[in-house]
Amino acid sequence: MAAQNILLFRKWQLSEIEIKDIGLKTSICLKKTVMPMDFGRSALKRFNKADVNIAERLVNKLMHFGKKNAKNTGRMGGKKYKATKIVKTVFEIINLKLSVNPVECLIKAIEHSAPNEDTTRIAYGGVVYHLSVDIAPLRRVDLSLRFISEGAKEKSFANSTSIEECLAEELILASNNNQNSFAIKKKNEQERIAMSSR
Repeated sequence: MAAQNILLFRKWQLSEIEIKDIGLKTSICLKKTVMPMDFGRSALKRFNKADVNIAERLVNKLMHFGKKNAKNTGRMGGKKYKATKIVKTVFEIINLKLSVNPVECLIKAIEHSAPNEDTTRIAYGGVVYHLSVDIAPLRRVDLSLRFISEGAKEKSFANSTSIEECLAEELILASNNNQNSFAIKKKNEQERIAMSSR
């Protein structure tokens, strides 16, 4: 198979996707792969998750699923194949609804929901106060994916709507920069707190 014909899930083209946010270009990997799974090759090297395919990073974020506040327990703890099938189905739903490449929709959602500022705690003379700081590109992508997957989990928790439908809806709303998106709300809230701490 020629290298240019490698499609994600044997369907979605990755080479034509353009990342518009210059700050995120180095942190979003669109490495050609059929199945987004690198079997933890990136786990022990620092900053190496920048080389993990963006679809796989979404899969990894989905695996933190369980009881409402317990992150690593329950239904999805470590079930990577199940999480991969969810993402595959989500991409199908997005393609049916919008007739666009769903990976492009994912990239837009990340660009719109990645916060630029955060706060850090500084102890000075026995007094702790918060100070606004800029966020590194890799953490911006991490936070964005976390907000997107958390939004889908919140919607589907104790609800008849499936996680696939909730995640597809969350991605579509975030890619349109819609204020009803959980990820966009979280981003705005974080930036508002950071702005007040300047």
